[in-house]
Amino acid sequence: MAMAPPAPDRTPTDSLTPAARPLVGVAWMILTGLCFVAVTASVKMVGNEVPAAQSAFLRYALGLVFLIPMWPAVRAARLERRTWGLFGLRGAFHAIAVILWFYSMTRIPIADVTALNYLNPIYVMILAVLFLGERLGPWRIGAVVTAFVGTLIIVRPGFREIDIGHIAMLFTAMAMAASYFMAKFLSGKAKPQVVVFMLSIIVPVILLPFAVAVWVPVGWDVLGWLFVTASLATAGHYTMTLAFTAAPLTVTQPVTFLQLIWASALGVLVFGEPADAYVMLGGALIIVAISIVTWREARRKAPPLPPSDTPVA
Repeated sequence: MAMAPPAPDRTPTDSLTPAARPLVGVAWMILTGLCFVAVTASVKMVGNEVPAAQSAFLRYALGLVFLIPMWPAVRAARLERRTWGLFGLRGAFHAIAVILWFYSMTRIPIADVTALNYLNPIYVMILAVLFLGERLGPWRIGAVVTAFVGTLIIVRPGFREIDIGHIAMLFTAMAMAASYFMAKFLSGKAKPQVVVFMLSIIVPVILLPFAVAVWVPVGWDVLGWLFVTASLATAGHYTMTLAFTAAPLTVTQPVTFLQLIWASALGVLVFGEPADAYVMLGGALIIVAISIVTWREARRKAPPLPPSDTPVA
């Protein structure tokens, strides 16, 4: 799995393009959401018969075929030693996020995983304040508080038994936020293809010893589902890039809430998971917080928050 690269910088000559094609951007983002929900469902199909570390490793190993077109850019890259270290550190954070995400999928409903994954941009914003000295103004404070309330509504401590999968998912979002945060630095030191390639190579290398430690025999059906996961994740990242090209985040961001609706419907119809109105409400609050801050950041022309529907797989 590879993180989607940040939205490309726009020049004055193409600044009108997103505003002129909002429906196209929304359409691509809807397709992106469908791909990401299907990614989650394909992992759910594997179930807990395969350990999380092994599933995560196999997903990456099977996805290596998608890196072939990126090889020319990687060969031409000239990377500093410090950049290699950053790639390694990002890969470590990403590997932790992937293992925890696969584990969460075996423990809690799809809708819960999807809703808690929306916290990723909030964590990135907090990291920017802590490490980049960005100001935590009233709008950002409001977004953090709103997202925190949304998280409490989803998890509902004291009102229901909190599964370890919920805790794992909270740490998944933290680790993924750290990965994305480091990607912001690396995007200025290497081409997007190189950033994606290095992540997709380093993560399985880190996952390999964890996978070997818990390895169990797997059938062709499991390998098939994990290859579907890799294919859908690649397609989702591509359609997300097309959405960003056609329209700004302020247009596409609210559309990501549809992913939670589809995930809830899929959980009910396919996996027999009960519909949970609290999860929908909590996810909606997090999305509202992200969307408002994204709109504010766009107005002040600050770097946008990462997309809230970026999966870790």
